[in-house]
Amino acid sequence: MARLLPCPVARALDFAGDPWSILILRDAHLGFTRFQEFRKSLRIAPTVLTRRLTALHKDGLLEKRLYSERPPREEYVLTDAGRDFVPVLMILGAWAHRNCGSNLARYVDAETSTKIEPVAVDAVTGARLGSRPIRMAAVHDAA
Repeated sequence: MARLLPCPVARALDFAGDPWSILILRDAHLGFTRFQEFRKSLRIAPTVLTRRLTALHKDGLLEKRLYSERPPREEYVLTDAGRDFVPVLMILGAWAHRNCGSNLARYVDAETSTKIEPVAVDAVTGARLGSRPIRMAAVHDAA
């Protein structure tokens, strides 16, 4: 019988696995920082937004910063871990573009307006992910 290994995908989904969290991280990457900005962009119920922002903060993907003392108001910005999620967002978007219709917005370089085609590659071999078989290995087994 095969031994079950701790799955990195399952662990990542614990942190950002619901659609609202992913969309909040997308908006934070686009520059949204304030509660009302997220609420207006996402058309999300305030209670749901509060829960998701709290969870993303607790999980270390968003940082809270005080921007007004009277009344006290906080904004949310991506942490290093949150910025590390941006390529995941781009790969999700690229997958959707290829498989869910071409009528979707495209990624473009903000400085040059050149179209961006996100692709995931292995940093060690340079091989495009999905082009070769892979398997899960325990940390001490991985080369």
